[in-house]
Amino acid sequence: MPRPPAEPTLAVMTTLTERTRRTAIRAARLFDGVSGSMTRDPLLVLDGPRIVAVDHHEQPPPDADVIDLGDVTLLPGLIDTHVHLAFDASTDPVGALAVRSDTEALAAMAVAARAAAIGGVTTVRDLGDRGYLSLLLRGTEGLPTVVAAGPPITTPGGHCHYLGGPTTDPRRAVREHADRGVDVIKIMASGGTLTPGSRQECAQFTPDELHAAVEEAHRHGLPVTAHAHGTQAIIDALAAGVDGMEHVSFWTADGIDDRPDVIQQLANRRIVVGATMGLRPMPGAAPPPPVAARLPKIIANTRRLVETGAPVVAGTDAGIGPVKPHDVARYTLPFFAQLGIGPLEALRTLTSTAAAVCGLADRKGRLATGYDADILAVHGDPTADPDAMHRIAAVYLAGTPLEANQ
Repeated sequence: MPRPPAEPTLAVMTTLTERTRRTAIRAARLFDGVSGSMTRDPLLVLDGPRIVAVDHHEQPPPDADVIDLGDVTLLPGLIDTHVHLAFDASTDPVGALAVRSDTEALAAMAVAARAAAIGGVTTVRDLGDRGYLSLLLRGTEGLPTVVAAGPPITTPGGHCHYLGGPTTDPRRAVREHADRGVDVIKIMASGGTLTPGSRQECAQFTPDELHAAVEEAHRHGLPVTAHAHGTQAIIDALAAGVDGMEHVSFWTADGIDDRPDVIQQLANRRIVVGATMGLRPMPGAAPPPPVAARLPKIIANTRRLVETGAPVVAGTDAGIGPVKPHDVARYTLPFFAQLGIGPLEALRTLTSTAAAVCGLADRKGRLATGYDADILAVHGDPTADPDAMHRIAAVYLAGTPLEANQ
């Protein structure tokens, strides 16, 4: 006689009979990351780490636990396209990093990433760590999604050389980064303020070297974004075919260049510009005099980039000082306004647009069916009151509510 089928083991029975209940979140408003208006009285249904339904004026499913957050706005988790988790947002982030071992630095980076998440930043693109440490944070529970560049590629003694990326052979450096598994290549086309002896207006690599780096990166399927302050570095990076540029301030030795021709080329080529925006207000804090004197023209040039049609996102440079905490992305709405960008478009830029820049458009930056349940809930309506971004009611990472004291 045939043997009767074996009884399912306890593990199998558990799999067959137990199912985690879904979560249904009610709120007053919802911005889905792409629309030109808010959804009123939304119902957002989560099944584990994914969004499975976005409705309004609907009853929750019978198998869902209902959470009514009241007069809040649901937003996709914010996405910052330019952070430095290795810098601790202190008055001397470079010095603080220099005295930390890799183990200590990694622990401090996890704290920084956690602070970003608590502040509603659920995805970060780290554009400069030390020794590829940011790659070790990818996929860590309770931390934002990390898109990692590793140490920025720079010249010997060049900007941020102390992070471990100086080279005389950019092509070889790109290959090393690709072999280590980075998500994006960051190359220092110009100098910068965090490196003594480095000058923002000076180009660091030759046009041929930049072209070689871009060619090699694209061969490996990696996008390239270039740190570019000085006008010549911007021109060289443009000619090299980079996918994005950070800062794009048109910095000169004594001011800011007026180059509408280059701005038009950036717009025509659809080069993504990571505009350095967002500051946490602090008593007595003020930009250094060289920056303060140039700031009006930097803002004017960035506004012209927007008006000309260049894709501009918020690359905050989080971590480089006390006014740049790792959740500084939520302080950017007033800066978008200075560029002529309204609050809904600013929120779109901080979510779905930024997701596309990070290569995550298929699962991040939207409150839509099938997307990751990364959610920021704020009290009030940030399109009417930008300060609502700081009245955080809840943050969800992959469907799990984040507790500030965890």
